[in-house]
Amino acid sequence: MYKYGRVLETWLAWSCSVNANVKGLLFYLTNCLANLHTTCPLDLLAAPVSSDCRYSMAPGHYSYSLDLHCHPDRQTSSPCLLCEPNALRLSHCNLSERSCDALSSVLNSVSSCLKELDLSNNNLQVSGAKFLSAALQSPHCTLETLRLRSCGLSEISCDYLAAALKSNPSHPSVLDLSGQYNNLQDSGVKQLCVLLENPRCRFETLRLWDCGLSELSCDYLAAALKSNPSHLRELDLSLNNLQDSGVQHLCGFLESPGCGLETLRLSYCGLSENSCDYLAAALKSNPTHLRELDLRRNYSLQDLDVKQLSDLQESPDYRLETLRLKDCDLSEISCDYLAAALKSNPSYPRVLDLSVDYSNLQDSGVKQLFTSRTDTQNKTKQNDYTTH
Repeated sequence: MYKYGRVLETWLAWSCSVNANVKGLLFYLTNCLANLHTTCPLDLLAAPVSSDCRYSMAPGHYSYSLDLHCHPDRQTSSPCLLCEPNALRLSHCNLSERSCDALSSVLNSVSSCLKELDLSNNNLQVSGAKFLSAALQSPHCTLETLRLRSCGLSEISCDYLAAALKSNPSHPSVLDLSGQYNNLQDSGVKQLCVLLENPRCRFETLRLWDCGLSELSCDYLAAALKSNPSHLRELDLSLNNLQDSGVQHLCGFLESPGCGLETLRLSYCGLSENSCDYLAAALKSNPTHLRELDLRRNYSLQDLDVKQLSDLQESPDYRLETLRLKDCDLSEISCDYLAAALKSNPSYPRVLDLSVDYSNLQDSGVKQLFTSRTDTQNKTKQNDYTTH
């Protein structure tokens, strides 16, 4: 018999389909596991006690499973589990707004320890977001990660979320509203940006890929982040038609001395060589923070654009560790530019993605890259170059 603590990850099986049963599961969580000091008998477990135990419960003919990822403490012989539920993942579970109503009561609970909630790929709609927003206002809510990908949300959902988080802006730190079924549009992002301007806002990760956004969203985001730039570390705006004018707005934020952004994802955003000009100029003025730049599937980017980015490596403050240019219109000339840059600064980038379905880099281009590694006496031997 062991004492267990610290990490409990709850997973609802894909096969579930009735919201009432979700409520039953949540009742169990609230009453049995929602407090760090709550214990539950070991005979509830459907598997022998181990560091990876599974508990199954079957109300009616529907089946759920709880995966308990626990760390045994062999210094005790307690016959009970000491649990702290911190993650509830209910993706692809055919849930509706009724489940959000049940979840709201859990998040409002004084004893709630829930840190991560993933309801992605469920048809929650605006009313579901409204229920969750009511819970987010609670001072008892300590949610750190909220994922609502492809949940049928609209710009009205952003109104509810922004209004709720104004009263409790320090949570969550990770917000993911991505997905083609979340038609947030620019007006929705504008509402979120009011929240971003709040000095108490602690967003570290904001993912809004494929949300029907345009360059206007970049304008709103840049203005908000200039006024409160220090916390955001990851911004994903991929699969939105931002165009070069949108990137120009974002670069105004990247140039800000308070900008601490480490990851910027702009794949499939309809960018051209102008975007590379803006990015290169911004990173020259503030080169130390950005660690990953994703420009994949911007089909108009060409060799001269790679040169703009490669010239940045000459700066001693250059710290970009990952550069992704998959499916851009590059040739072996791009490899020449990159190879020359690597000779002057062989430590960065560590991950270089030039892969493409029909590569035009040719053998001579790849040879240039690997020649640069030899010439620098294998200083980049830990680096990952992807060219296929």
